[in-house]
Amino acid sequence: MKIPHVSIIISNYNYAHFLHKAIDSSLSQSYPNIEVVVVDDGSTDNSREVISKYGCQIISVLQENGKQAAALNKGFEISQGFIVIFLDADDYLFPTAVERIVESWNPEISKIHYRLEVVDAEENPLGFSYPQGQKPLASGQVWKTLLREGSYQRTPMSGNALSRNALNKVFPIPDKYKLTADDYLCILLPFYGKVAAIEDPLGAYRIHGSNQWALTTVTVDRFRRFVQHDLQNYDLLVSKAKELGHEVLEDLDQRSIGRIWSRIISLKLDPGNHPVKTDTVLNLTYQGIRSLWKYSPFTVMKRIVYTLWFLWVGFLPLPLAKLAITWLYAPHMRPSVISKIAKRLKALPI
Repeated sequence: MKIPHVSIIISNYNYAHFLHKAIDSSLSQSYPNIEVVVVDDGSTDNSREVISKYGCQIISVLQENGKQAAALNKGFEISQGFIVIFLDADDYLFPTAVERIVESWNPEISKIHYRLEVVDAEENPLGFSYPQGQKPLASGQVWKTLLREGSYQRTPMSGNALSRNALNKVFPIPDKYKLTADDYLCILLPFYGKVAAIEDPLGAYRIHGSNQWALTTVTVDRFRRFVQHDLQNYDLLVSKAKELGHEVLEDLDQRSIGRIWSRIISLKLDPGNHPVKTDTVLNLTYQGIRSLWKYSPFTVMKRIVYTLWFLWVGFLPLPLAKLAITWLYAPHMRPSVISKIAKRLKALPI
């Protein structure tokens, strides 16, 4: 039986300091039938010097800066793998990652996602994996979860192995998603096959100051982007559902607690520039608590804690609200007593 060919496509922009680790981790996989494609998206640091040192060990593409979607489109276009992994240049894979993925693969799968161990810039583990918590990664007919809850438990771009057959149905990625190509793929691919999950970390997700999404400090710009991208993602989900003839629930946009978290934080930190002008603290607090008690799978204790979080962020002064925001989104920045409480909550059943 012929073993599947796997493409690891590394997209890079000005991550020369981390790029060698991403490439080395791909080339040193225990699984033999692999190609490594590196797309440099117009870097202005010494990334291309790093790439040149690998010679024919990799397939390299050097292009002008076109953002994430353009890099993934080019990498996918020239790759040949039946299974495709898009690896961010600041992340890396563990040695048996691809072997584990292939062992779990079957023809009905559109993607397998797996946890990522969170590390700092120097690869020191921070004591938790992504996503946080004990909730299992989504699996099976995940499109039904999307249409019931508006989201699903998933991983960042580097934590996904994707079916080429499914990718052919959604590529090329439109330019409007040039900064959110990972969201575009995670929303659409469940509509084209089953999703499988590996609960063990198969790679590392690096938190560092230049990572656009990794939360190292609480800044309003970051949460405003979260909200803007979430609005775009919701429109994509609704559009795809209607295209395929699926019913969309009237309150679907209020069923994802993460969506409401981002909205109330953005509004609290900078109400004048919040993207949704009709939002109010009172309304978002109500929506968050309603979502917790009506739709979330959390235990009563977790619902109480998150209810208090919404009340705290919504109605306490900004300096105190920032503390609660930081403790929720940046585990590595929690005081020890808060970390202990959070660990006890995580240990509870969902």
